[in-house]
Amino acid sequence: MPSLTRRGALCAALSACALAGCGGDDDGAPALSSATPQGEGGTLVWAVSDPLNTTDPLEAGTRTEQLVARQVNEPLTARVSGPFDPERSTAGLVVDARSSAGDTVWTLTLRDGVLFQDDEPFNAAAVQANATRWLTTAAGGALLPDLVSVDAPSPGQVRFALASPDPAFPKRLSDPRLGIVSPAALQPETGEGAVVSRALGTGTGAFEIRERDGNQVLLARNTRWWGTGARIDLGPALEQLEFKVTPSSSLRLAMLDAGEAELADELDLQQADQAREDPLLSVLPSTSGTFLGLERSVRGIDSGREIPALSSAWLTGLAAAD
Repeated sequence: MPSLTRRGALCAALSACALAGCGGDDDGAPALSSATPQGEGGTLVWAVSDPLNTTDPLEAGTRTEQLVARQVNEPLTARVSGPFDPERSTAGLVVDARSSAGDTVWTLTLRDGVLFQDDEPFNAAAVQANATRWLTTAAGGALLPDLVSVDAPSPGQVRFALASPDPAFPKRLSDPRLGIVSPAALQPETGEGAVVSRALGTGTGAFEIRERDGNQVLLARNTRWWGTGARIDLGPALEQLEFKVTPSSSLRLAMLDAGEAELADELDLQQADQAREDPLLSVLPSTSGTFLGLERSVRGIDSGREIPALSSAWLTGLAAAD
């Protein structure tokens, strides 16, 4: 492989970050503390293969679209971990889920005090609008075919009624395509057959969309995210995330090799073998047969896991579309 001209500079730049620290994943170097101030980790660049045709979580059909949507629009039941410490996690937007009537009714208690990025409150009415959208659109019906109705016993609780018992219903709600959208961004706001009317300020997530064009999307840290601060201290560790659409897998590897990206998605077997020959790169396998290449300076990823099992240690509940 060509020499890595930017590697030394990259390690120096990331060594003070909450996300990164020079050194290998398994070299015994201590991970940085999650107490590192949030948002001082600079920008992480991820070379991805798929075009970004939508930022609407419900319409996110590709891995890239789901990766982006998951950082902006949080699903109800996904757990969130702090930087470098996947074992220290907390419930997300739903803090309690209880079933009744033989797992055909689920009552979810919502996290209090959460705001959408457009300053709208996250509450039972917001969840109802999203659930109405799931009930009245083909995409929502495909993800939750047994959902019959939803109501709100109180401003902080939502009750879902199902056509048949489903003990795994809370897990289904963690799908990134079911990320919650601000009702003010839905047209109509009731959610009935709604479409997302804008790309900015739609979610409750740790990142918000700053810029987007056909070849890249830049996400910036949401400074008012509910997980930020001394009480919860979940990060995010990064200031920005940049996804660069690069259809050629050989070019994605070249970007990683040159230090132009810290992550290169969907490498083939030959490219993964090339990356393994470099002591400054690591590779993660995927059940789909592709690989994720990454700088060994990037922390928060367990190199013993496959891509679909990536923890949320350095983003927020990263979910794969494999």
